[in-house]
Amino acid sequence: MGVFQPEKTHDSKISSMSYALRWKHENLRQISTAAIVSIAVTLMILLLVYSQSRKQVYLVVDGQMKSVQTNTSLLQEMLDEQEISLKPEDQISMPLSGAISDGDKVVIDRASSVKVTADGATKHLYTTAKTVGDVLKETGVKVKETDIVTPAVETAVSTNTDIRIVRMNKQVVQRHESLPFRVVKTSDPSIYKGESRVIQQGSPGVMVQYIEKQYKDGKLVSKKMVGKEVQTVTKDKVIAVGTKKKPVPVVTEVKTAVAKASSTPAKVKKVSSSSSNNRVSRAGVDFSYKKLIKVSMTAYSSGESGVGTRTATGTRVTEGRTIAVDPSVIPLGWWVYIEGVGFRRAEDTGGAIKGNIIDIYYDSVQQARNFGRKSGLKVYVIGPVKPELN
Repeated sequence: MGVFQPEKTHDSKISSMSYALRWKHENLRQISTAAIVSIAVTLMILLLVYSQSRKQVYLVVDGQMKSVQTNTSLLQEMLDEQEISLKPEDQISMPLSGAISDGDKVVIDRASSVKVTADGATKHLYTTAKTVGDVLKETGVKVKETDIVTPAVETAVSTNTDIRIVRMNKQVVQRHESLPFRVVKTSDPSIYKGESRVIQQGSPGVMVQYIEKQYKDGKLVSKKMVGKEVQTVTKDKVIAVGTKKKPVPVVTEVKTAVAKASSTPAKVKKVSSSSSNNRVSRAGVDFSYKKLIKVSMTAYSSGESGVGTRTATGTRVTEGRTIAVDPSVIPLGWWVYIEGVGFRRAEDTGGAIKGNIIDIYYDSVQQARNFGRKSGLKVYVIGPVKPELN
């Protein structure tokens, strides 16, 4: 028996191809949908990964804040991305190699170049201090209340700020000044006229002055008197001036001299002439004088440079009393009467006062200059006791 073989025909092949085309046609929409979904899922995954890697960081530079979007993971990378460079002296709130996360805040304080001058030395430095006072604390410069700081300690620091500290010091010292004693004259009826006696010796007092000296960076800039007190009280010199009339024997002696006039007329005439010529009346005062001279006269004042207030006799210069003389012509301490000027006392000397020259004292410099120079003035040299009014 033979094996039955199915008959193969051309229609069978066509049927298989039709089936495949029909399946492809029927599933093409599903295949397209699957591809689109696959692509969408991939994009979503990539977007999710991208969104998770992108961060928002808040960057604060010198107090100014801005928001920065970045995909970098390290702070240094983010700064490079933002083209922000740092100096070694700048301060930053986190390490440059540190990782950054979404929402982080990074604070950068840029250092300013400042100059600090104090105690004769100048320092140049970079600092992130906010005020002048903070810079001084940072550098260890101590400031006292009396010091002058420029600019003020509360001033904000910026680049090239120039800080200067001027040290101000005050010192109070004592200065002792001698107080001259007065000469007081009293009438004494027990002493003959023309005679005097010292009842009490005078002694000068002492005045203590408190002088405040102010120094600026060690240099004296001002001084003023802030107080004074009398340490030793002056003791006046008291002189008793006689008012008692001379006794009768003096008159008898004069009569005797007159009685002898016949034998010695020239001598009696000389005595009479001497007595008459050595006694005058000026400014309502009768007085005897030792000699009459003519002098040249100038004037001076303690207000002039190099002229002090102390005289050669230790008294204080006094207008209306003090004159400077040549002691070989007029002894110091003697009174004189100057025609047209009045009574004056020889209390001072001077390098230019030689011979018949007198320098009269005035408080006012201008008045002394206006006095000029006068010549041919008559001066009556009286003695150590000032004549009193009649």
